[in-house]
Amino acid sequence: MEAIAEGLFTQEASPRLIGGRNRETGRIVFPCPANDRFEAVPLSRTGTLWSYTIQRFRPKSPPYKGPEAFKPFPVAYVELPGETIVEARLVDVDFDDIAIGMPLEFTPTPLDPDAADSVLIPAFRPAGKA
Repeated sequence: MEAIAEGLFTQEASPRLIGGRNRETGRIVFPCPANDRFEAVPLSRTGTLWSYTIQRFRPKSPPYKGPEAFKPFPVAYVELPGETIVEARLVDVDFDDIAIGMPLEFTPTPLDPDAADSVLIPAFRPAGKA
């Protein structure tokens, strides 16, 4: 499977998100902007849950490219220590078990788990859950 967009993840055995460091200020953002002011940097694989919400309705298409049969899912804001806060899907956790501050680890996940040709999107899961 491939990422939903080019340049989002590293190609390592344990992939990481690719952020962008502003060459003047050092500020890190995700995703890496496609211009000369930013250099690509791999981000930490681990972070903590900063905030979240439950996406309970199918987003508009476009830009949503997910399955027609919609299932609610958690959307997380994950703080990567000393780097940035990223928005990503939260997986492998029951809604009632989600807690601000919980340790998380990066895991690319299929946008549509039921499709054989699904693309991968950024996601985090509780740390240590394989």
